[in-house]
Amino acid sequence: MKIAFCGVRHAHVFSLYHMASQNPDTQITGAWEEDDKAREKAEEIIKEKFYDSYEALLEDESVDAVAIGDYYGIRGERIIKALKAGKHVIADKPVCTDIGELREIERLSSEKGLTVSCLLDLRFDAAVRLARDIVRSDEIGEVHAINFTGQHPLDYGNRPMWYFEEGKHGGTFNDIAIHGIDAVKMITGLNTLTPLLARQWNAFAKAEKNFKDCAQLIGKYENGAGLMADVSYSVPAPIGYKLPGYWRFSIFGDKGMIEFKVGSGEVMIAKNGGGEAEIRRAEETLENCLTDFMKEAGNEKSEFKTEDTLSSSLTALNIQKAADETI
Repeated sequence: MKIAFCGVRHAHVFSLYHMASQNPDTQITGAWEEDDKAREKAEEIIKEKFYDSYEALLEDESVDAVAIGDYYGIRGERIIKALKAGKHVIADKPVCTDIGELREIERLSSEKGLTVSCLLDLRFDAAVRLARDIVRSDEIGEVHAINFTGQHPLDYGNRPMWYFEEGKHGGTFNDIAIHGIDAVKMITGLNTLTPLLARQWNAFAKAEKNFKDCAQLIGKYENGAGLMADVSYSVPAPIGYKLPGYWRFSIFGDKGMIEFKVGSGEVMIAKNGGGEAEIRRAEETLENCLTDFMKEAGNEKSEFKTEDTLSSSLTALNIQKAADETI
């Protein structure tokens, strides 16, 4: 597969670049970035050519797929253009910041038979996958309550400053919550989440009063199970990614519960009638967002489909909409 990169204004896209560089089945044809400063910085990492324009990238008939890492507010437009040009798309999250754009992405991908995927890397975390196996095998029974925390460091001054520009970020829920929502869907099979209370407010970004960095959610799934989540930009930098609450999940069923932290490689399970909790070690997988994307785009059997990515994206956007409408 030949991949071209569009937009490099978020560091996440470089993880995808390294995946593609190391994969023997991919070839990077080049990149494009409209911001001169971002391009100069990216040229220290990306060694392939830079296209003169996005149109030139899309007109390159050798390109099979476009990897998109531009600022959030323009991603929908970039993806729609790529699909119209007949290219598969793999994007950093979020896919877009507008429900109307998401519907158009869904229509075009279906109409043209093109794959749209996203860097939802929790899907391939060992602990998340073990948690899925435990829950889907009915070891803890029907799930009735779920908590997750995914607080991030704000790291103001080091994080891209476009975050705080009008129209470029699109909301903390859409930015972060999609990871947790997608992981819960994968683990439990529960798909339809209705936001009951989604609150966001400004607390830590004191220099950016319009940026609502705190985001807390209460929601309900189709079987009545409740969800409580916090995905605020509220923990210290840089240690925040190492704290126990960084992507910690607790899932409660009528036969027991599990708890785990992403990256830990283990899951704690406690069952009704048991005297002690059990710690189970998880097995790592060689699959990742890129390899799974390539399978679907190549009409091979893939674990995740375009509809999974777009479904999780829609849920995140609906939560964001509910939060935006909450006073």
